[in-house]
Amino acid sequence: MKIEDFKSQLSILLRDVPRGTTADLSDFAVAWWSGHDVTYAFLQINETGLIEEEFELKDYGWEQWGPEFAAWVEAPKFSARNEVLEWLKDAPPYEAG
Repeated sequence: MKIEDFKSQLSILLRDVPRGTTADLSDFAVAWWSGHDVTYAFLQINETGLIEEEFELKDYGWEQWGPEFAAWVEAPKFSARNEVLEWLKDAPPYEAG
């Protein structure tokens, strides 16, 4: 699977789930729909499930994590995360253009 195909499929799936829902891509990364694009983030390594920091999925990351993320598309897992929902509530409105 190419990175563009993964990003496209992921964004379609995330737009169809409730706000604040994350795609649990791996044991270290999640993603969510921000209202206009997909946001990727690392999870804290202390196994709390809390988000550590956001990252951009680029080709070099895809080379390392692509197989694991592509496997997620075949068996997607999602979680409701209150912290993401709260961030989305506090985000300023998105203005296209």
